Amino acid sequence: MSTTRPYLPGDRGPEPSGGSGVPGGGAPEGDVAAPPSGAQAAAASMPTGSPEASGPSGSPGGRQVRRLSFEDQSGVVPLARDFTRQALHAWGWLPAATADRRAAAEDVLLVVSELVTNACLHAEGPDQLGIVCDNKVIRLEVTDRGAGQPAPRTPHRAGRPGGHGMFIVQRLCLDWGVVRVQGIAGKTVWAELGVPA
Repeated sequence: MSTTRPYLPGDRGPEPSGGSGVPGGGAPEGDVAAPPSGAQAAAASMPTGSPEASGPSGSPGGRQVRRLSFEDQSGVVPLARDFTRQALHAWGWLPAATADRRAAAEDVLLVVSELVTNACLHAEGPDQLGIVCDNKVIRLEVTDRGAGQPAPRTPHRAGRPGGHGMFIVQRLCLDWGVVRVQGIAGKTVWAELGVPA
């Protein structure tokens, strides 16, 4: 079920206070970086140069954060999948010990592909990919400059080409939505999947 929220969902508690996000930029592996709020993520400026990631967060809840800037990059869908696969390896999702864990990792990679592809097709390309993982949920965030509103094609027709991206996201995810910041062009499309047991 798709929702559009002007704020982050509060079902996992409030965001940690006192930390500042490091969107797209240069924190080496292992440095502490608190995830930005939806408004901060959507408003974050992108550094120039090659894609960089912020390291995992050392917050008490076990939250891990990675961010990738797509500025001046080509081949963004494979780049996003590789970046996500590296994060899943670092966080112990891969290599998967069970079929359920392998399926969960493949679902994450598929949702990343769909969100980034939608940004390419409908929103002038993605600006940033954010991946936030805690003990219960992995959250994927793709920020772009597009004004459109993503939605599953209704009615969904499995035999027709195209239009399946948000339908797939809706089916695989616990929840998804869009965060916009008033006065700032673009949006952040987010999706959350459950962490396998």
